[in-house]
Amino acid sequence: MAIFASPAFPQQHGSTAGPQAPAAQGSAQNQSSSADSGETDSDVPSDSRAGTSNDRLFYALPNFLTLENAGKLPPLSSKEKFKVVARGAFDYVQIPWYGFLAGISQAENSEPGFGQGAAGYGKRYGAAAADGLIENFMTGAIFPSVLKQDPRFYQQSSGGFLHRTEYAVSRIFITRTDRGNEQFNYSEIFGSALSAGISTYSYHPRADKTLANTASVWGTQVGYDTITIVVKEFWPDIRRMITHKAQTEATAD
Repeated sequence: MAIFASPAFPQQHGSTAGPQAPAAQGSAQNQSSSADSGETDSDVPSDSRAGTSNDRLFYALPNFLTLENAGKLPPLSSKEKFKVVARGAFDYVQIPWYGFLAGISQAENSEPGFGQGAAGYGKRYGAAAADGLIENFMTGAIFPSVLKQDPRFYQQSSGGFLHRTEYAVSRIFITRTDRGNEQFNYSEIFGSALSAGISTYSYHPRADKTLANTASVWGTQVGYDTITIVVKEFWPDIRRMITHKAQTEATAD
């Protein structure tokens, strides 16, 4: 969800997905948090008019559905949900990212049915790309549009490490509706389950087309998305540390 594509790796034979939004924080609290950190509104890579972000995790991976220091925003329309998911899913950074995931899969010889060599790598690359696309659209656009849920993640940005970690993990199971009410995150849980079923029973090797493997893929996707959303919660802090270090070094020079 920005879209940080989640690979749907099937179960290994002998041998790595987007976060959802909580209730929005009040604007006064957000302004206070921004002031305490020394970061101005102009430093926050967001597009409040579109209700999305221009941010990138580690300055590379799309993070367009994550908002920092955001007050109450109007809901995204179905068209806007599909647009922002497509923007991240087809981002140029995804090309080498899927190549990296395919390389890991090839090195571990996961899904032996794909084989080795250039042909095996090509199949793994295609599968990784398809897995990421299907899950991103299911959890970030299709299910949120049908169920009227908000696919955006609003960072907590305040509190201790454990509190913020618990908050981020809870967003896998709790999101908000387009009206701003909290609700079980059907989009993430059922969206990832359906995407796991589609990918497993369509273009993956025949040996992996089992219910047990589908459940394994589902669990992997949810686990991967959980780790990703925790990273998204603390990314602003990491970004400020990097910026502060660069400014300090520039001043020293």
